[in-house]
Amino acid sequence: MQDKVQEKIDYPVALAMRYGTMTIKKGLQQLVDKGVEEVFLIPLYPQFAMATTETILVLAEELRTEHFPNLKIESLPAFYNNPDYIDVLANSIKADLKDKNYNHLLFSYHGVPERHIRKSDITNSHCTIDGSCCKTPSPAHEFCYRHQCLEVTRLIAEKLKLEKDTYSTSFQSRLGFDPWLLPYTDRTIERLGKKGVENMAIVTPAFVSDCLETLEEIAMEGKELFQEVGGKEYSTVPCLNTNEDWVALLAQWINEWAAKPIKA
Repeated sequence: MQDKVQEKIDYPVALAMRYGTMTIKKGLQQLVDKGVEEVFLIPLYPQFAMATTETILVLAEELRTEHFPNLKIESLPAFYNNPDYIDVLANSIKADLKDKNYNHLLFSYHGVPERHIRKSDITNSHCTIDGSCCKTPSPAHEFCYRHQCLEVTRLIAEKLKLEKDTYSTSFQSRLGFDPWLLPYTDRTIERLGKKGVENMAIVTPAFVSDCLETLEEIAMEGKELFQEVGGKEYSTVPCLNTNEDWVALLAQWINEWAAKPIKA
């Protein structure tokens, strides 16, 4: 991905991970060593979440203050409802499912504890997680992971003209004993299989790149669970990965940022 984006722009590109050996500090250092004074930080998560986007932004600012005081850092906001992103994602899903037999499409997002949703509520009163708050306009939606996931599902379903009851949303990878966002993906897969859905496809729009969570938990364990309860055909839609349209869109966002007038 890094190399493909680099081919399309004239600015140095560095890869960094919040949890990994190629740390954000190393990524910033690479850019500083190349003479970079302004950085456009792109958290590769379409939806805002405390555990992902927020921790990246907080850490980047801490590193800037401690190690790179002369560096200016700006970041890309959550792009879950960006029309160009929705087009790229919808086209990718459509192309993958073109020749596949399925009668239900499940949108599975990484789960988070419900307390994260309430803690991210800048209004301190809107997020009740009762099924209605995510549909009621509010400033809280700027940082509401649940709303942003449901909105991706809605926008993609609208773009692909999916019929009601042929798609649904769920949340995967819960840990611990705290209540996490519902419904859970594993139980949803099980319910659909028992309900008589024979052929299903699943897409994971909380990620732009496939990882152990999508390749093992969803593709392998999900398939096993679905077939155990009577399901037949089970297919997973790949994440965008190095999709050419996705790479081009990232390059477009970078060039648009670089073209902005420098603030005094």
